[in-house]
Amino acid sequence: MTVPSLRRWLPVVCAVAGMSLALATRAAAPPVAASDSSAPAKVFELRIDGEIEPILAEYIVHGIEEAGREHASLILITINTPGGLDTSMRSIIQAILQSPVPVVNFVNPTGSRAASAGFFILLSADVAAMSPGTDTGAASPIMAIGGQPIQIDDTLHKKIVNEATAYLRSYVAKRGRNVDLAATAVTDAKAFSEKESLDGKLIDLEANSTEDLFAKLNGRTITRFDGSTVQLALSHRMVVAREMTPREKFLSWVVQPDVFFILLIVGVLGIYTEVTHTGMFAPGVIGGIALVLALFAMHLLPVNLAGIVLIALALTLFILEAKYPTHGILGVGGVVAMVLGALMLVQSPWTGMGVSLGAALGVAIPFAVIVIILARLVLRSRTWKPSTGREELVGEEGEVTEAVAPGTTVGMVRVHGELWRAAAFGEEIPRGARVRVKKVDGLTLQVEPTKAPQS
Repeated sequence: MTVPSLRRWLPVVCAVAGMSLALATRAAAPPVAASDSSAPAKVFELRIDGEIEPILAEYIVHGIEEAGREHASLILITINTPGGLDTSMRSIIQAILQSPVPVVNFVNPTGSRAASAGFFILLSADVAAMSPGTDTGAASPIMAIGGQPIQIDDTLHKKIVNEATAYLRSYVAKRGRNVDLAATAVTDAKAFSEKESLDGKLIDLEANSTEDLFAKLNGRTITRFDGSTVQLALSHRMVVAREMTPREKFLSWVVQPDVFFILLIVGVLGIYTEVTHTGMFAPGVIGGIALVLALFAMHLLPVNLAGIVLIALALTLFILEAKYPTHGILGVGGVVAMVLGALMLVQSPWTGMGVSLGAALGVAIPFAVIVIILARLVLRSRTWKPSTGREELVGEEGEVTEAVAPGTTVGMVRVHGELWRAAAFGEEIPRGARVRVKKVDGLTLQVEPTKAPQS
């Protein structure tokens, strides 16, 4: 082959070699894209079930943060709540609006509600959905002190309502929902069924179940709070139900009204037992721990001061019952006062949730019996004579071994098998007579005869 011919075929040979190298490299590369497309979508499921309080808010916020770290595809929050605290509600809404993962709020199952604070939370999600037979709304703010709603002046009421309405509008408008209709839930305390909510464009979907909801969400393109769009692919999904941690479960258990009342009474009873029976240690330790837990719950629950006063009155009546013979009148009055105090102890303006009647009676009656018995033992112990030392001889009987003359100390008596010098009061006591000790004066016993002397 001549040099010109070689120059003519050289570009063709280089092109063929490059294509062969590219095909070999592509064949050797692992199929990454194929494996990623087959991975199931991870869905984090959280639950709002019950009154919205700080422990529940902590659980929801941590769940949303964990879903972001796990790069989940979707967060599903099922809601069934009568409402709750404003501060806890805002913590949940802030976490939802800032979530890197799309959030779907779903009022489910049938018969559930998203009332008051739950209405605010429902409308904050990327997708809001409800099941048939559910309701939402009635979101007018309520001011309460000690668990009881209070009346406030018109100016302050308008400030609270206007601020709550503005907060609702701030994110409802960006979600593309009906701002004017949503505002009436705050200003006029209106409530809506699932059909009214869907027709009024407060929610996006109505679904019969969770599976039905996923089917309707699959392939749906949603607009996030920051304006970005995301298309949901849920045909292959893996639902991860994120439960409360042991710590969150324990704290949530502590703030239940019945448990709070029991802890409060156990704490008071333990401290009272330790004070009246010093040195037992166990009641004081148990009572101290229970009282600290009760104080923690008191910090979170809407506690009514009248309930605390009635419980303190009941304890006073139990102690007086032990001291005075009232034939049970003060004891019964104490039980009634404690039961009333328990029923008034925790009052929520959203739910009316408080201590149940069964828990109140089940704690008040045993508490009354224990306190009255302990108080009587304490009062009776003050009349007991000492069981050690010389003072134990007072009131004991003995026998004269040497005659005792009035005003002298030459007589001898035997008491408890021991010989003591003895002195008499006003009369001579012959040998062999039975005497009773009246007083201990140093090493001399002042005695008196118990019966006529025998010859």
